[in-house]
Amino acid sequence: MADGAVMRSLSRLTRAVTITTKTLLLVLVFCALWPFHAVSLRRHGRLARRLPIIFHRFACAMIGLTISESGTRPRDVPALILSNHSSWIDIVALSALAPVSFVAKSEIAGWPVFGTLARLQRSIFVDRNNRRATGEIAQTMARRLGRGEWIVLFAEGTTSDGNRVLPFKAPLVGAARMALDPGRGEAQGEGGSGLLPTLLLQPLAITYTRRNGLPLTRRERPDLCWYGRMDLVPHLADILAGGSIDVVIHWGTPRSFDAASDRKALTRRAWREVREAVSRANRGRGSGEGDGGEGVAQKGISAEPPRA
Repeated sequence: MADGAVMRSLSRLTRAVTITTKTLLLVLVFCALWPFHAVSLRRHGRLARRLPIIFHRFACAMIGLTISESGTRPRDVPALILSNHSSWIDIVALSALAPVSFVAKSEIAGWPVFGTLARLQRSIFVDRNNRRATGEIAQTMARRLGRGEWIVLFAEGTTSDGNRVLPFKAPLVGAARMALDPGRGEAQGEGGSGLLPTLLLQPLAITYTRRNGLPLTRRERPDLCWYGRMDLVPHLADILAGGSIDVVIHWGTPRSFDAASDRKALTRRAWREVREAVSRANRGRGSGEGDGGEGVAQKGISAEPPRA
């Protein structure tokens, strides 16, 4: 009995030390990068897009996150990425791959720590209860997409348990459609109307497949996900102390999207493709199998981001 109590105490102490050490290292790296990022952000410099990649790659190392990437990314073209969403880890993984920005709920801007991180990531905050703000959001998206940026939209509108993909919400793609000009032959960027003639809708599937080298079961996978009314801080602590995590990120088939496109049909098609990729990865087949994607397995991450 005494030996068991000692072992439990040692285990709790080890966990506390691990969480504290990793948290402090993350804070130190963030503080070291933040002044350079803040200056570059005001000047729209290249570092504003590259420093978040450095920070999130370090965060991947602290979490023990190993990313396997398959499929074909968009290259030097504006893209609205429609992704499933099951955890805050999704944001870390995607931000470690490329200089992406996210469409986020307006409430997140007021969250401690995570609100600051979201703003530094140049997130676009959406107040879903204020329809009058839609035009301003569309203009922001048009400017950003016109510079060739990639914007990630978690199209389920919420998080799931990782075992399924909830239907994508076509109205969430509506702001992107407002950024499209039906009558112009070329994007105007920040000059002129700021409207784009076309952009890409890129489906993307995120699946958590292993923990500590062992395949995750349907029952275990939700432990990595943050959904429903789960408290964030305990979940963050569990992830930092829980050991290595394997995540599969699959880029689906990009499709051109213009002012005349049927956004509902394209959204349904993207949802079906993401759902099938998640299902394949959950079964251990790998997202790229049978879809013609080029698989890239990587620890750390090697990837050339789009040009600023």
